[in-house]
Amino acid sequence: MGNNDTIAALRELPAKQRMDLILADPEAKSLARSLPEQELYWLIKEIGETDAMGLWELASPEQRTFILDMELWDKWNFTADKSYEWLGHLLEAGEEVVAEQLPHLDLELLLLMLEKEISVGGGIGELLPDEERTADWDHTFDNLYFITFKNDKHARTVGSFLDIVYRTNHEFYLGIMEGVKSEVEDELEELAFRFRSGRLADLGFPEQEEAQSLYARIDPASFVLEGGKELFPAAVHRHLPVRPGAAESLLGRLLARPGAEEINQELTYLVNSALVVDGTALHDREAMLAIFERVHGYLNIALEFLARNDEEKAAAILAGERLKRLFRLGFSIVMDLAKQARGLTSDDYATGKALRALTATPPRYHRAFDPDGVDGFREFREMADVERVREFLVRV
Repeated sequence: MGNNDTIAALRELPAKQRMDLILADPEAKSLARSLPEQELYWLIKEIGETDAMGLWELASPEQRTFILDMELWDKWNFTADKSYEWLGHLLEAGEEVVAEQLPHLDLELLLLMLEKEISVGGGIGELLPDEERTADWDHTFDNLYFITFKNDKHARTVGSFLDIVYRTNHEFYLGIMEGVKSEVEDELEELAFRFRSGRLADLGFPEQEEAQSLYARIDPASFVLEGGKELFPAAVHRHLPVRPGAAESLLGRLLARPGAEEINQELTYLVNSALVVDGTALHDREAMLAIFERVHGYLNIALEFLARNDEEKAAAILAGERLKRLFRLGFSIVMDLAKQARGLTSDDYATGKALRALTATPPRYHRAFDPDGVDGFREFREMADVERVREFLVRV
């Protein structure tokens, strides 16, 4: 059985069991590295970083780079604390993994991490001024550059990392030393973010402005199918995690049909757009799963709105209509409910709770409307949700 067949079989299993079977496979490294970057990241997030370190160690440099691109940024801002956490994970994986990863790390990213942690003096061909020569430096690897650690909390991690860099990639070490001495933090962050954005664009993550257009509202009553969508063969087989029970929805049944891989590729881009808009969902597992559920729900609502119970008509719509337009239609149907809810008030606690959920951003479905009447909130999933809420608003 080839890697693709093995991975397809593994996808049917719970995350922890999936990981255990990968780790136990005689070709574990090859198998792990066959996973698309995004899929490996989701698997690690579902299991938890600490428990999934075996997968992190097996990952390719490109897969690890993607994980770092997800983890080290909060929208447009670099998050230093997360960077030291993942630097520790890199060290835990061993010197061989660190050396393998170094050529794939942006120098600007490392400088952004290290300029807050170390001061550097000295340099090749330089005469040390008196204040540097007499300073009480913490360490030197080569008697050319002298280092003082600014933060005791991260000193051991940073020192261990620099030691490996010095011994395995001396040119990179020199770039770090000179860079920490001379670079400006604002410029570093801008450059590092630009490089990260370029990598994510290559993997199907749009820029923020393009992603925002996903939430442009349209009028459901005047929506007309455009059709004419051209499907392209999927370059990489992608597997999107979905909530339990999603396979039974109209959209889920259509996606389970043979030949739906091209649709899944388009769906991945749609999910990525929603993740970019949200920002925090790129590295927060619960927020990420909520985005998956929202995208699936809005698409399913749009298909049910247009095709009712005609599954073949829905299949034709899914194959011919851009998913972005269908998402906007489903989103607009839900937003019409939110518009109706604004301005309504009630002294009844449960009614007020449901109204507040509808006017949240994004609107949430109060689970008390479900037949089982469970308390709590979730994403909108189907037209039946929309109809229940419409009846509720009429009563209010």
